[in-house]
Amino acid sequence: MDFRLTEEQEMIREMVREFSEKELKPKAAYYDETGEFPFEPLRKLAELGLMGMNIPPEYGGSNVGTVAYSLAITEIAKGCASTAVTTSVTNMVAEVIYEFGTEEAKSKYLPKICSGEYPAGAFALTEPHAGSDAASIRTTAVRDGDYYVINGQKTLITSGEHAGVAVVWAVTDKEAPKGKGISAFIVEKGTPGFIVGKNEKKMGQRASSTNDLFFEECRVPKENLLGKEGDGFKISMVELNGGRIGIASLALGIGYAAIDYATEYAKTREQFGQPIANFQAIQWMIADSYTELDAAQLLVLRAAFLKDQKVPFAKEASMAKLFASETAKRVTMRAIQILGGYGYTKEYPVERYHRDAIVTTLYEGTSEIQRLVIARSILGKRLGTYR
Repeated sequence: MDFRLTEEQEMIREMVREFSEKELKPKAAYYDETGEFPFEPLRKLAELGLMGMNIPPEYGGSNVGTVAYSLAITEIAKGCASTAVTTSVTNMVAEVIYEFGTEEAKSKYLPKICSGEYPAGAFALTEPHAGSDAASIRTTAVRDGDYYVINGQKTLITSGEHAGVAVVWAVTDKEAPKGKGISAFIVEKGTPGFIVGKNEKKMGQRASSTNDLFFEECRVPKENLLGKEGDGFKISMVELNGGRIGIASLALGIGYAAIDYATEYAKTREQFGQPIANFQAIQWMIADSYTELDAAQLLVLRAAFLKDQKVPFAKEASMAKLFASETAKRVTMRAIQILGGYGYTKEYPVERYHRDAIVTTLYEGTSEIQRLVIARSILGKRLGTYR
């Protein structure tokens, strides 16, 4: 078993690490405080080829693979979690269009996503009454000649306000069994009837916009259907598996940033006449944190490797996302504890890292949903049939 990265993967990690240190980390507190969307950093990331990392060059992508993508998202998250989640979701949107879109759709939209002409992409699945239970969405799409007419509401949609294009899930067959009558569509920003609602005020990742989206007689060309009618739920589940690798990678970056900062602080902060890093209580928190983060990264990179090999990886992606996100939450809390009272103030970044980490246990499937995915994969059938 070879754990070494390829020369290209190492180069990408180092390139993004340098960018994150110089461009993202110095401005992260500003973006967190103001909630300003990071247009300029995202444009520069697109120039570096990081908005279409699994998209072939003929559509403007860099096609460097999922392992490189994971490494890049981790490094971006060390600098700014809001920028990282925007990058992750935008890559996810590009992938779903590439994998299921028509040639016309791929040629029209992918170059705009990969180049940064579109600041972001949006993955519009969640609704007020359908979060974890995605098969229960109520948004509808009715065929009308060469168009589909979409009506409904989406909620908590990352980058909804700034996305140049959104992938929207809607029911096309109300008579089909639950989950079987859902389809997915590409909807451009500015399409009549596509209305962006409020930007949520969040605990963390504040510079990432999170919006309600409304569709009122929104007419979308039939060519913007992804896959076939009724494929939507299957498409969403396939793409969420890949998205979980991105969020797990993001969680890693936040966790590493927090414990890196706390470790350096412990070397210089003195109590009882010596650096607190000399005390066993602090050493154990540091040792546990790096051990757990390294273990999480191995899970994440395994899932990324399997995805690149085009073999099943759903269980492994859920394991990675579950463990990495919960680890990041624990590690950022330890970082606050190491800094003591200072860790609770905005003068130091660890309180922001903790706020940013919490949501990684929620989006792309909560930790509880990840446990269901893992258990069902292991047991080989739906839970509830065992006595």
